Amino acid sequence: MDKIIAVINQKGGVGKTTTVINLAAGLSAKGKKILVIDLDPQGNATTGFGLSNTENSEQTIYNVLNGKKKISEVIQSTNFENLNLITSNVDLSGLEVETAGDSRRAFKLKDELAPILNDSGTSYDYILIDCPPSLSLLTIMALVASDALVVPLQTEFFALEGLTQLMKTIQRIKNNLNPELSIRGILLTMYDRRNKLSSEVENEARNYFKEKVYQTVVPRNVRLSEAPSHGVPVLIYDKSCSGSKSYFRFTDEFLNQDKPVESAA
Repeated sequence: MDKIIAVINQKGGVGKTTTVINLAAGLSAKGKKILVIDLDPQGNATTGFGLSNTENSEQTIYNVLNGKKKISEVIQSTNFENLNLITSNVDLSGLEVETAGDSRRAFKLKDELAPILNDSGTSYDYILIDCPPSLSLLTIMALVASDALVVPLQTEFFALEGLTQLMKTIQRIKNNLNPELSIRGILLTMYDRRNKLSSEVENEARNYFKEKVYQTVVPRNVRLSEAPSHGVPVLIYDKSCSGSKSYFRFTDEFLNQDKPVESAA
């Protein structure tokens, strides 16, 4: 079963953080124990759960990756049951320069996560990583540490073009650093039913990636974009809006991927 899942796309503004926050909230509401790692120096997943992303905090993923803290020392509780978070802030943007001389730096996150995975006391069902919007060292660390990837794809012009570049990077990581890495699924986001382009991008994605594209499609939705400023997932901010309904459906679809296939016997 995929346990560590990175939500990734090198383009910004495609719904990565929104997907991490609401998938984590949906899974925790179903009784799954979740750890979210905010690996983006902007710290949007951090504030999206109502925690602070100000500088000078010791309890961040930055202090784990630079060797000052163990991962178990920086895990924080959120206001949501079953849901823990490792926060991020702008300090993280300096990591690439600071670790320039470390030949094993791509494996740092994987190495640090090992004790958590081996500790039956913490036993998370899923660890979700919110990646930065770039193909940087941080993204490579996430790709090396992950079992599988969820790729949010906005249904807009140029979306598929950016995805081709991402696929090449994923293949390189598979060949050289993490042969087990797989794409769990592609989630279509920012879908506008009034816009012909949305359905064209959807058709193209489904034709090319086949069953890898989730059936759930996340629409453009005002409530989705409002929720982060209140420090809560949209699933709590407004359960009945179209964005919430789509993320509830996506959570179910995500969980169904890990159900054992019933034997015909």
